[in-house]
Amino acid sequence: MAKFNKTLQISTSPHLHSGASVDKIMFHVTLALLPTVVFAVYVFGLAALVSIVVGTVSCLLTEHLACRVTVQPSSIKDGSVLITGLIYSLTLPPGLPLWMVCLGGVIAVTLGKLMFGGLGCNLFNPALVGRAFLQAAFPSAMTTWYPAMHAERFSSLPSSSLALPFSTPSYDVVTGATPLAAMKFEHVISDSGNLFLGLTSGSIGETSSLLILAGGLYLIARRMMRWQIPAGIFIAVLIVSLATHQLAPEVYPPPQFMLFSGGLMLGALFMATDPVASPITPRGGFFYGVLIGTMVVIIRLWGGMPEGVMYAILFANACSPHIDRWLQPQPYGHGKSPP
Repeated sequence: MAKFNKTLQISTSPHLHSGASVDKIMFHVTLALLPTVVFAVYVFGLAALVSIVVGTVSCLLTEHLACRVTVQPSSIKDGSVLITGLIYSLTLPPGLPLWMVCLGGVIAVTLGKLMFGGLGCNLFNPALVGRAFLQAAFPSAMTTWYPAMHAERFSSLPSSSLALPFSTPSYDVVTGATPLAAMKFEHVISDSGNLFLGLTSGSIGETSSLLILAGGLYLIARRMMRWQIPAGIFIAVLIVSLATHQLAPEVYPPPQFMLFSGGLMLGALFMATDPVASPITPRGGFFYGVLIGTMVVIIRLWGGMPEGVMYAILFANACSPHIDRWLQPQPYGHGKSPP
């Protein structure tokens, strides 16, 4: 009689999956970000291009060298640190000294990712950790803005970009207040059309809301992004800003301004949706998004700074484990008995 050796393999969930690996997902996220990156270079020229390259390369090299030091295989091939570098670079003002860009990239990867255990273990979004460090360490440089659509943006690099480490950067040309700063301190509301298209000053990634939204919808359509988080953010911003605008329209801006200005679109679609630092359940993700959107409006209208997306997301990242615990789905078969 023939003998058959049967092996029962026991493993943890998920037992069924779509077949999408980490590197495949990161490839599509990169693809979704590319139109925003290209348009940012068109708006800010060499200042944006060099900052994006230096910021991304600094993140890649930091992770590669860390893997070499710890005698582990390099993990840069999975594409996660590439996404971190791109998103981190898009949060920076164009014309920021390149040594600051590099330093922030090192901090983003080491403190924001590797110190928590690497891919899949970070508590906070690494790109925002790097930006938060620069915001605290170099507030003046982080709030000096290079003008959009400058005539010489493709023929020359701002002198501030080449400033020596720990020296005071000199700026050839700077723009006035960003739309959010103008709203907060001067009560001037920028044209919503220009905000939606991205023809205003601000951070590198505060460009076309249209292209950022298109990239997010592409990832949602491919089921590589959960729609509940950005939906919660947009609904909260819409409702809270509409309520304040109705109360005092001469003081508080309309909802479309709050939706299209600053880094809300980039934050809602490419930073708040970090699958590691956000809640797991759909209900938790929506609540998480509502928390972020509400905090963004509160900080913008009544906080000390004109923008609040970074702080709102980092705060919600810290709350994410608690949200998962508070909003756990009810186990099957443990509901109320039928009458």
